[in-house]
Amino acid sequence: MIAVMETNALARRLQFLRDTQNADGGWGYFPGKRSWLEPTYYAALALGGPEEARAWNCIRAWRNPDSGWRPNATVHTSNWTTALAVAWACARGETGEPFARGVEWLLGTRGEENAWRNRLAARTGLVDLGRNVDLTGWPWLRGTTSWVEPTAHALIALKRAAAKVPSQALRSRIETGEKQLLDVRCSDGGWNYGGPRALKIDLPSYPETTALALLGLQGHNRAAMQPALDFARGYKERSRMAAAWLTIALRNWGVESQAAIAPELPAGGDILVTALEAIALTKPEVLKAA
Repeated sequence: MIAVMETNALARRLQFLRDTQNADGGWGYFPGKRSWLEPTYYAALALGGPEEARAWNCIRAWRNPDSGWRPNATVHTSNWTTALAVAWACARGETGEPFARGVEWLLGTRGEENAWRNRLAARTGLVDLGRNVDLTGWPWLRGTTSWVEPTAHALIALKRAAAKVPSQALRSRIETGEKQLLDVRCSDGGWNYGGPRALKIDLPSYPETTALALLGLQGHNRAAMQPALDFARGYKERSRMAAAWLTIALRNWGVESQAAIAPELPAGGDILVTALEAIALTKPEVLKAA
């Protein structure tokens, strides 16, 4: 019965994604809206086949002269979605010049938390930043502080890249990024959006960010990660996005999630969440780091 329900749930979600693909090959966050790279990436992974090929042809034109990717056709600043484009290129086996330059863009991007003023404040005890400022992750946008989610996405992309074109620079940057994620883990065992504390107060973790951190840390020492995996499995969160991300992350670690994905496709038309649910139901391995 459960298998039948999951099959029906998947079929409804895949048909919804087929029906909402834009004429340019991409997807918006909601039906009929402008295409963006993030929902396009996950919808394409969920569907595969000709829909995925059309989507790739759409976003490959969004690469900027600085070798990063813009988040859509009309926003011209490169940002964190470069990691999605690099991971996608790896999955497609397209490791030519655009891929290589995208990797360089990621290697050249780091959070500004280790700026001299922050290092000075941290080392003199003037400010508790809640993190080791000598460790840097990735920001949403260059010139800003790193956050858990873009750091996780960048780690997935660079780990895939390292499997294709191994280099010491890649390994070193991956190691620093992993250390940074582990450093900002919350006291409750999961991950918040940024640091574990604010104004010396411990902050709670969130299921979506915890799941993404676990995806970014794929390949890390299993014994060291087990407490975090056990904590993530215990989340009782029932939002659609939380359930999808937790299922994807835990299954990629070989752990079954307790977060249930509703068999019915709720009203609302959220394309990103629907794509994540489809991935969680059948092929979470498309988000493996290598």
